[in-house]
Amino acid sequence: MTAATAVEQPLDTPRRFRALRAHQLDPRDNSLNAVRLLLALMVLGTHSFTLTGSGVGPQLHGKNMGSLAVFGFFAVSGYLISGSRFTNSFGTYLLHRLARIMPAYWVCLVVIAGLFAPIGYWKANGTLDGFLTAPRTPLDFVISNWFLRVSTFEVAGTPTGVPYPLVWDGSLWSLYVEFVCYLVIGALGFVSIVRRSATAMGVLFATSVLLWANNAVVLPYMGNSFDSAVALEHLPFFLGGGLVYALRRRVPLHWAGMLLAGAVGTFLLVQVDRWGMQAAAPFLTYVIMWVASVVPIPRLMHKHDISYGFYIYAFPVQQLFVMFGLNRYGFLPYVVLCVLGTIPLALASWLLVERPVMRRARRSTATRVDAQQPAVPPVALDAPSSAGPADPAPGAEPATHAPTDRAHEPDVAAGPGGDLETEEPPREADVARTAAGERG
Repeated sequence: MTAATAVEQPLDTPRRFRALRAHQLDPRDNSLNAVRLLLALMVLGTHSFTLTGSGVGPQLHGKNMGSLAVFGFFAVSGYLISGSRFTNSFGTYLLHRLARIMPAYWVCLVVIAGLFAPIGYWKANGTLDGFLTAPRTPLDFVISNWFLRVSTFEVAGTPTGVPYPLVWDGSLWSLYVEFVCYLVIGALGFVSIVRRSATAMGVLFATSVLLWANNAVVLPYMGNSFDSAVALEHLPFFLGGGLVYALRRRVPLHWAGMLLAGAVGTFLLVQVDRWGMQAAAPFLTYVIMWVASVVPIPRLMHKHDISYGFYIYAFPVQQLFVMFGLNRYGFLPYVVLCVLGTIPLALASWLLVERPVMRRARRSTATRVDAQQPAVPPVALDAPSSAGPADPAPGAEPATHAPTDRAHEPDVAAGPGGDLETEEPPREADVARTAAGERG
């Protein structure tokens, strides 16, 4: 990365000049929506191998491309979430996190139970008789999964007749891990040294990598649970993103830093097994942020972030399309059909659920903040003085524009698209069923 020099006016650099100049990520003019959608597409593509019975796809150290995409999700989210927490009270932060992840998740549960599962049941049985009375009813599916910790993946014995049966959405279980990371950052926000010192965040990140590198020793003290293992594996990516956020002024985005970070991150990814991916997290986050800052995207994508909806709806769309035999046209046509089938649901989730709820949450917190502000007496609009603005009082900090929470929104809630690393990594196709077995 580049030398630790501050960027005085990081948001004043037009996008066309950012490729050559040091700058910070502009929270209102970046391409993160496109980056996250690309990561969600990678997860869909990886799941396509499993759901069509075509293996697990390309792998690196036992991790498929979906797993790598999810690591990227966590890194980006760690950067954004740290910004949200360190510039807001815990109450405001938590409300915004809940508003971002929960309503769309709840609606997705209802859509799976009330739309996908009935269609799948009818396709398998030729009738809906018994759908509401079969074991694992639609209501069971919604209620048992209501609080993010997914324990039920099937509805009334569906999906069936597919290479990967009895799992309607193998992506949802990861949201629980994401929320655990939210709470970790939320708790760290109470520690002043973490808010003020990038060194403290660096120590936390290094500790998380060390814990994962020694997971065989650590996990027995955590009960050897599936949840603990997944959280331990993904937390370094979240904290790595937080570290890049903490260093954003001292280590600005620059093309030279991007090349160096990319080289170091690639070396760790490729050459270091088990913990190399975790150690690479801040370097790859830096690269992602530089790309998101420099590469332009259509204006429409600045306003609409469908990546979360795409992520949570892609899996059931893929399963249903396999039930109807659309994979018989070939792998690539199947992937394209799944993308086209998922986009309308993702767009509906964004327009009808995610964006309205987040706007309401922001308005409610903004109203509370305004109500707590002391009344400011009116100021006479005198002619400007030729002497210029008054100097600040001795010892006073120069006035700055505090970042708004909206600058760090929206952040996608990510989830694993691949397997959990163990002594003998299981196939990605076993993950959701393993999770169900651990929790069932």
